[in-house]
Amino acid sequence: MILLVVTAGRDEGVALDRDQLLHDLYVEHYRSLVRLACLLLDDRGAGEEAAQDAFVRLHRSWGRLRDPSAAPAYLRSTVLNLARSGLRRRLVARRHAPVPVGDAASAESIVVLREDQQDVLGALRALPPRQRDCLALRYYLDLSEADIAATLGISTGSVKTHASRGLAALATKLEARS
Repeated sequence: MILLVVTAGRDEGVALDRDQLLHDLYVEHYRSLVRLACLLLDDRGAGEEAAQDAFVRLHRSWGRLRDPSAAPAYLRSTVLNLARSGLRRRLVARRHAPVPVGDAASAESIVVLREDQQDVLGALRALPPRQRDCLALRYYLDLSEADIAATLGISTGSVKTHASRGLAALATKLEARS
């Protein structure tokens, strides 16, 4: 049970009584407040911190407390609010957390890939225009033979012929570079 004893007219007596009351509140309610915060936050350290912060806030605002018997309710309310704030901070942090990237390729493999791409592009540029156009439309834009024929204004048979010859020429040029 908490008793409020105030020495009239002496500020020192009031401060001592306030400190004793806070000590008694701490002894009586600290563990239950930590359990409440841990239940909400699912983290022992954060729960202890919330309970301690509640006592610090009560100490700071003791002069505004009208009824000292309402201090336990004030502490519980403060712990609940601190736990809610902690959960909101976690949610915001989770929303803005960087997305983990999968295994990155090594620098050497990237350089080799770029060199290979440059070789393919060089060989493609060396092809006759119709063959180059057919291969680019087919494999870069993923168009069908009918769409390529409509785009280039040629028959689908011509598209097949140019694509076939272009692939054969690319294979020959790329094998020669290897």
